[in-house]
Amino acid sequence: MRRRMSLAGQLLALQLVIVSIVLVAVAAVSLAQSAANFRATETPRARSVAENVAAQAAVRLALEEPRHEGVAQEFATNAMSLSGATYVIVARSDRTIIAGPDAGQLRQRLDLHGSPVLSGRPWEGVVTDQGAKAVVAHVPVLSTTPGRVGQVIGLVAAGRDYPSWLESLRIATPNLLTYLGLGIAVGVLGSLLVARRVKRQTLGLEPREIAGLAEHREALLHGIKEGVIALDQQQRVTLVNDEASRLLGLPPDPLGHSLDELDLPPRMRDVLAGLDGAGTDSIVLRRGRVLALNLMPVAVRGRSIGAVVTLRDRTELDTLTDELRGARSATEALRAQAHQFANRMHTIAGLIELEEYAEALRFATSTTAAHNALARSIADRIHEPALAALLLAKSAEVTERGARLIVAEESSLRPEDVGEPEDLLLVVGNLVDNALDALGGDAGWICVTVRSTDGGVLVEVRDSGPGIAPELADEVFQHGFTTKVARSGGARGLGLALTRQACMRRGGWVQVRNDDGAVFTALLPPARVAAR
Repeated sequence: MRRRMSLAGQLLALQLVIVSIVLVAVAAVSLAQSAANFRATETPRARSVAENVAAQAAVRLALEEPRHEGVAQEFATNAMSLSGATYVIVARSDRTIIAGPDAGQLRQRLDLHGSPVLSGRPWEGVVTDQGAKAVVAHVPVLSTTPGRVGQVIGLVAAGRDYPSWLESLRIATPNLLTYLGLGIAVGVLGSLLVARRVKRQTLGLEPREIAGLAEHREALLHGIKEGVIALDQQQRVTLVNDEASRLLGLPPDPLGHSLDELDLPPRMRDVLAGLDGAGTDSIVLRRGRVLALNLMPVAVRGRSIGAVVTLRDRTELDTLTDELRGARSATEALRAQAHQFANRMHTIAGLIELEEYAEALRFATSTTAAHNALARSIADRIHEPALAALLLAKSAEVTERGARLIVAEESSLRPEDVGEPEDLLLVVGNLVDNALDALGGDAGWICVTVRSTDGGVLVEVRDSGPGIAPELADEVFQHGFTTKVARSGGARGLGLALTRQACMRRGGWVQVRNDDGAVFTALLPPARVAAR
């Protein structure tokens, strides 16, 4: 199997490629600059050499009289030696070469490369002949013989070949090759240092390993049943999974948004920001769900980088717990009734043993009549059997704890307004339990009013307790306090939170005020209204 290049090796190779490209670009620019300088410098020199040779009388004589052609060769050779030109050529007007650096060119025809010199105008330019590139100047030779003055009798061509690319680099910048070599060395050293630093910052992991970790993290994050949300020190969302987005009702792309930018209730923001103190199993309500949040600060190398919050949906669990609490309450009510019944039987048995038969009969009759009167009073007003049974059981429990439960005379409940009674039983049971806890074992009373209205079932529970602290009246349901919290600042509960949730699920509401004690009022619209 072919071994993949390590991250350090890849970075080193990439840096070397970049350095090489830069060096090649620098060399190309240097060569282009050298070529431009060479042409700008050598073109005037070539023209000057050609003009000097063309101005010699001996050269004109050699062009007009063939027997003096040797003189033209001497002038061409001397001009090349003095000027450093690659070649100096003298040719007749028919382009026949009579003097030049190569004896093999003599009597050959000179290629003018489109030069207009034979028309009497000088010309200069760059020509390429057999792969060699040169700067060339053509100057006409004009006759001074009477009768032919000003006629073109020949031309002088002077040129100099371009230097090689190595010579151009040497000419362009002294010691340029040395500088290029140093640049390569520095680039390689820098690449090694960068590779080592990146290797250290990635904890020695290769790119494929980092990609694998990222993929595993995404799979793990979105595969967790619990919600997970991570925040940085500025309270911005850096990570969130699908379950957390669903439970919190976050927008499609919450990453990078701060808590203040998200549509979250104040208590939720406080818990997520770690301002709620504990951060362990903090209970928060969100869109009818009961959520348990756990916040864990995160530190890397001793430096805090934010926090991770996990969320669990406890709605079903707390609903079952509340149902269990209701069953326990019913059991307590039955136990209280059994205890009262046993006490009454003992009283009747004692009166019989004392042969107080008339008193025993009176006591039995009055006790039965009182119980029947209470049951009949509740049944006459509350036409929902389950709720009537709950109130009767709660009456026994309240009586056992030294208080008195009153069902208000204005109570009137129509069966068609109740529908499924679970929510109504939950609301009434929780509010009565909270009122009983508010009494704290002291003698007092609890008054329950349940009546049908155009908007649904209206429930009002009053107690003679100390009431709700004013600073908690607006937050008691939002924060999920029980009345015990309102009185003593104890642990938070879910009774009132579940009550509020049941009301809101039906499209209703619940609120509290103080009026010689706490007054809780709740509205439960019919189930059909909630569905609509």
